[in-house]
Amino acid sequence: MSMNSPQLAEKEAKTAPAPARRKASRKAQGSIVPRATVAGRALVAVVAIMTFLASLTLGTVMAVRATAETWRSDVAREVTIQIRAGDPAAVDAQVKAATEIAQRTPGIGEVHVLSQDETGRLLEPWLGTGLDFSDLPVPRIIVLRLDPSQTADLARLRRTLTDKIPTASLDDHRSWSRRLGSMAEGVMATGIGLLVLVAIATVLSVVFATRAAVATNRTIVEVLHFVGARDGFIAAQFQRHFLKIGTQGGLLGGLCASAVFLAIASLPRLGFGGDPENPSILTWLYPGLLGFAGIAVLVLLVAGVTALTSRMTVYRTLRTIQ
Repeated sequence: MSMNSPQLAEKEAKTAPAPARRKASRKAQGSIVPRATVAGRALVAVVAIMTFLASLTLGTVMAVRATAETWRSDVAREVTIQIRAGDPAAVDAQVKAATEIAQRTPGIGEVHVLSQDETGRLLEPWLGTGLDFSDLPVPRIIVLRLDPSQTADLARLRRTLTDKIPTASLDDHRSWSRRLGSMAEGVMATGIGLLVLVAIATVLSVVFATRAAVATNRTIVEVLHFVGARDGFIAAQFQRHFLKIGTQGGLLGGLCASAVFLAIASLPRLGFGGDPENPSILTWLYPGLLGFAGIAVLVLLVAGVTALTSRMTVYRTLRTIQ
């Protein structure tokens, strides 16, 4: 006797391989939340934009921090002696005497007297090019490179220069170092504030989108709830759906931000943005490996926050169903 079609279907379902049964079960479960809806695509775009802005902020903060640390390190390794302008013969003698004093000071590794051309290049950003500096009261500058293996007694060097050369002054750039540190801390605090605002906006967007999805499928949710489906089962369907949305949006935003930073870093090598040895205002904006790792962590956080927020929103919605 041949089996009728329901019996045959039941037998095929029972005898089907375990992977096929699990696939069919997931397909049936996944029908609670609609796929590829306009709201879903819009939320992917919103999450991508939020992640892009957050990644740009994070990368910029890391780039500013790294650049400020480099500048502070360079500044800390150098001090300068300035000899006020005056009679050329007297100034040359004072420069020679200051150089000898610096060379005899322990902790000073290298002494370099800037030529008139080198001093002129330092003044070009403020005075322009093609000027004759011979008639200007431009001081002579001596650059001292500190020896990292020992500590130089800069206070003693300053007193010695003041006693023997009244027109000489020693600048250890501590005020510039403090300013750079304050600037870096201010930028980082601003970046953290922006990241918090972007995170709040992302969470709110997910909350509203989840509520809209629950409202659209409220009849199905109520039926599942009343027939005894656990709240965790229903919330898991929405969590899985929004985890996919958060992952797609986060990856898209993070990759776009990384591409922007890589493009900016490639400008000098491509012939744009100035000389690689003298970068423009944008070419230093490179977050480094630590910055790109931070962007990757940010993408994971966005996906996780999106899924967790949707789950919490579904639980709160289910509590309103009597």
